[in-house]
Amino acid sequence: MTETLLVPPPPPVTAAVRPPAARAIDAVKQYGSGGTAVTALDHVSVDIPTGQFTAIMGPSGSGKSTLMHCLAGLDDLTSGTVLIGDTDLSKLSDRKLTQLRREQLGFIFQAYNLLPTLTAKENIVLPVTLAGQKPDKEWVDRVVDAVGLRNRLKHRPSELSGGQQQRVAVARALASRPSVIFADEPTGNLDSRTGAEILDFMSRAVADMGQTIVMVTHDPTAAAYADWVLFLADGRIVDTLHAPSAESVIDRMKNFGA
Repeated sequence: MTETLLVPPPPPVTAAVRPPAARAIDAVKQYGSGGTAVTALDHVSVDIPTGQFTAIMGPSGSGKSTLMHCLAGLDDLTSGTVLIGDTDLSKLSDRKLTQLRREQLGFIFQAYNLLPTLTAKENIVLPVTLAGQKPDKEWVDRVVDAVGLRNRLKHRPSELSGGQQQRVAVARALASRPSVIFADEPTGNLDSRTGAEILDFMSRAVADMGQTIVMVTHDPTAAAYADWVLFLADGRIVDTLHAPSAESVIDRMKNFGA
């Protein structure tokens, strides 16, 4: 029987201990069957701390994107459990799972995924309006100012730079005040300066707004903005690192051939 590695969360940043924002418990994900089956996640157990910035790293094929997709309810586990708060995703119907993703989760991808016919402001509040809710104007204004988009709200994506489009995507993820934001290589299409600005804002969203962010990245410099880093290799958690620097991330990755 494969031993399950339970990874504790990093020390809490406040005196109050809060329940994890998300959890994977003995998570297994296989693609295919029989002799051709590929195990992307191999009995992974981990808590995602509330109000912290978690980076997931590992070599290509390590399972890092699969773990994020399963935590976010974008992919099903073969076995095991994923919880968002105290909600077991496997117990939800497709309709309820869609509703949970829309109301409790935010997403930032390498491709900005903005609707080209909508203005920046309309793209930002889209998840809230799709949920049949009225945007919290005060909160949206705070997010818009934080990402520096005040003078670009009436522009459509084609009228914005790549960095501005990703700022819209980050603001959209924050607009509904989700329980967790999942970010998949969010700065992969950006130059280093713009990427640093986006990562700095994401870090401040955690520190100043109490947001929980989970980011998959291959970039040690990006991972250094996180509170802690989770390393995967061959579908297993092989290491963790708290208060990372780019140099310490690189040193850890050398240990498992990343």
